[in-house]
Amino acid sequence: MPLLVNGARVDLARPTGDMIRAHPHLEEKAKLLRSQPAQTVEPKGLLYVQQREFAVTTPKDGSVSILGSDDATTCHIVVLRHTGSGATCLTHCDGSDTEAEVSLIMSSVKSLSDSTGCGRLEVHLVGGFNDDRQLSQKLTNQLLRAFDLQPDDVHLVTFCVTELNDREERDIHFPIIYGIAVNVKTAEIFPATFPEKGPDEDLRSAHVLTGAPLTNIYDAQTEQLRIGPYFWGPFPHVDFWLEQDDAQILQNLSTSPLAEPPHFVSHIRSTLTFLKAHPFPSRSLFPDRKPRIYKKNQEGLWEQVCSHKI
Repeated sequence: MPLLVNGARVDLARPTGDMIRAHPHLEEKAKLLRSQPAQTVEPKGLLYVQQREFAVTTPKDGSVSILGSDDATTCHIVVLRHTGSGATCLTHCDGSDTEAEVSLIMSSVKSLSDSTGCGRLEVHLVGGFNDDRQLSQKLTNQLLRAFDLQPDDVHLVTFCVTELNDREERDIHFPIIYGIAVNVKTAEIFPATFPEKGPDEDLRSAHVLTGAPLTNIYDAQTEQLRIGPYFWGPFPHVDFWLEQDDAQILQNLSTSPLAEPPHFVSHIRSTLTFLKAHPFPSRSLFPDRKPRIYKKNQEGLWEQVCSHKI
């Protein structure tokens, strides 16, 4: 069944600009979202989702009330929600395997929803900008096409991507919104930043930098965050990259060097340093081949409950 806007199928043969003109309420909603200042989301009750990760839960979750992700330039953040069950998934897509990723998040939301009950699947797309290489536009098109191929009706509710998330300053384009959060209890979606991106921020980033597929990091039944086990070999030329200056790292390891947030280079350096320290994670990080498991403690913060410590 197709991707729908106001009950009508989206015509993917036409440019996205035509879709925006045909459904002006999408542009109005994007404008409203863009006008909101980014809220700082503290760690309590938060499940932070990194690039190529996804997490899904329901309003019944006693540990997690907010799903969020940021640092998206050409990437898109996708929220898929079933209005009946309230099952909500957030993922951070970079175009690596969009069709497979959309199928994965669809099945994850449906698995927590009663198929016989009322409600519908709604999708919210945020991120990207008018980048020079048109990577954002390519990803926007991939996501629309992938949702249109799903066997279930999916209703496009928020469309704040690429040209609708773009600002220009001295002939340089930037995203307006770099990150969003969704309140699992109320379904509110808002621009957001996150002081804490853990646990295991470097480990999870290393997993992405070594070419990981989209990974589910959360078990809503047990309310546990599960990281790994992840396996990779020595990262190619890691010493070479660590010797480069900030400008070289920014130019060569970003899809959009001029639009990255200020902490991009320090984040990449930290991840590369981690990869150098752990060339064989099967030995140093996951000798027992088991995930690192976290649960929220009474303060609402992640606390490791078992498995090997770094």
